[in-house]
Amino acid sequence: MDSYADPGTPDHRSAARYLWWLTVSQRRRVAGGAVLGTCWTVCLMLPPYLMARAIDDGLQPGRTGVLAGWVAALVGVALLNAWLGIMRHRTMTRVRMDATFRTVKVVVAHATRLGAALPRKVSVGEVVSIGTGDVARISQTLTITGPGVGAVIAYLVAAGLLLSVSVPLAAVVLLGVPLLALVVGPLLGRLQGAESEYRERQGVLTARIGDIVGGMRVLNGIGGKEPLAARYRDGSRGLRDEGYRVGAVTSWIQALAVGLPALFLALVTWLAARMAAEGTITVGTLVAVYGYVAVLVVPVSFFIEGGYDLTRGLVAAGRVVRVLGLRPAVEDAATLRPAPGTPSALHDPDSGVAVAPGRLTAIVSARPAESAAVLDRLGRYRESAATWGGVPLADVALAEVRRRIVVADNDADLFSGPLRAVVGGRSEHTDAAIARAVRDAAAADIVRALPDGLDTPVEAQGANLSGGQRQRLRLVRALLADPEVLLLVEPTSAVDAHTEAAMAAGLRRARDGRTTALTSTSPVLLERADTVCYLADGHLVAAGPHRDLLAAEPGYRALVARGDGDPDAATGPNRPEEAAR
Repeated sequence: MDSYADPGTPDHRSAARYLWWLTVSQRRRVAGGAVLGTCWTVCLMLPPYLMARAIDDGLQPGRTGVLAGWVAALVGVALLNAWLGIMRHRTMTRVRMDATFRTVKVVVAHATRLGAALPRKVSVGEVVSIGTGDVARISQTLTITGPGVGAVIAYLVAAGLLLSVSVPLAAVVLLGVPLLALVVGPLLGRLQGAESEYRERQGVLTARIGDIVGGMRVLNGIGGKEPLAARYRDGSRGLRDEGYRVGAVTSWIQALAVGLPALFLALVTWLAARMAAEGTITVGTLVAVYGYVAVLVVPVSFFIEGGYDLTRGLVAAGRVVRVLGLRPAVEDAATLRPAPGTPSALHDPDSGVAVAPGRLTAIVSARPAESAAVLDRLGRYRESAATWGGVPLADVALAEVRRRIVVADNDADLFSGPLRAVVGGRSEHTDAAIARAVRDAAAADIVRALPDGLDTPVEAQGANLSGGQRQRLRLVRALLADPEVLLLVEPTSAVDAHTEAAMAAGLRRARDGRTTALTSTSPVLLERADTVCYLADGHLVAAGPHRDLLAAEPGYRALVARGDGDPDAATGPNRPEEAAR
């Protein structure tokens, strides 16, 4: 399918409905695959018939021309079958690829809509497993729409041909396939349960290894690597054991897919041979019967393999449906109101915090999660009663909020690419603008140290940078975005005192006259703020300049002075400095 085409609206009410949506989304191609698959499997029945005619009619004295005619017909049918097989395979490949890209597009689009709510609702491992395994299983399931339909038609054609030869032979064929379904059906049910459990464990394990790799430095520092590695090894053993269980059921299904049709062929051939020995049918008819049943092995195998693929596809589609069923943390209201036309105050009734327009506001709490939650509400990443210029944020179009209010989280993703593109975001910026933002974020030394400066490649998540460097580059990106309202979560937590002072001065310079709020307990930043909001248990206790709060609020003084009770100690952060430069 066109990579840029709209994939449509998926039906995610159930796994079966999702598979059906993938099918009807390309109904013409699926119908073409079904026609080609039917013609291919039915034409496989022609060679046995032609061989019977060649034997009975052509192997007679003086009938060389008749024999040559039937042989030529056999060659023609062989060429036709080859062409039909090629076209069937090409069509079904397109069907599978369409289903693959369509699923990838709807999952990625929905993950984008979920945004910051995605990691709160589903693990990274679950999403990764969809891309690495489930998509392929779902697309393979659609194979039953081509050869599967052809197998049913071929089965009925073979039964009809055998009925013209012998009623007992036709009865064996007609009863044989339902018998196969009775034998294989329970195994398919067990396979679905085993596959579901295997996928659950696989998603958990993928998320765990991602957590270990992502937090390797921290884990090494606190001695937590070995306990987590031990948990991963235990989970890996459990996944291996569950894989053995899946493999055991799969092996029986695959054995039956080969063995039962062979027994089926042997039984029908034995009956036909006895009839030929008794003179009930001719030798040519015996060859034809053998050919019909031998060819029937193909559709019978398709029945079993189709059931196997459908079982695995339902499990995989269930995973996709679960993700597509997640709802964003915030969505546009049914009735929208216009946003304020000029810079206006943001107010969070849940905490009592107010962010004045054109000023720098700092939010301080002994629990960083409480102050970060305030910014989430003011940035409309959580449902709340927050207002913007008196207008409820929930009534403003989300796209407008995202355009004018930017929340810069300390753990925000850094995508791979040249440094210029990493910090530039979706907009183009002049070298002068980038240089100014780099200076204000105290990141000039980072650019100078890189071999190609702004053109140096940055790995995904800034893996080739230190924690302090990543934090400063996130600030560069936020400053370049230049939103009307900038909300920063702990923007200097990973840098040393000297760098922090430079970042505080640069932030104040870059955002002078613009609405800015940040969370921090660093006196270096708090000293630069116009207003400091001090929270306790998530609620506003006091607001005012940093020095006024130091004098009036013992709890605030103890918090920013790191508990020593000395206001003078608040002139610099009392924390270990990270070599982040």
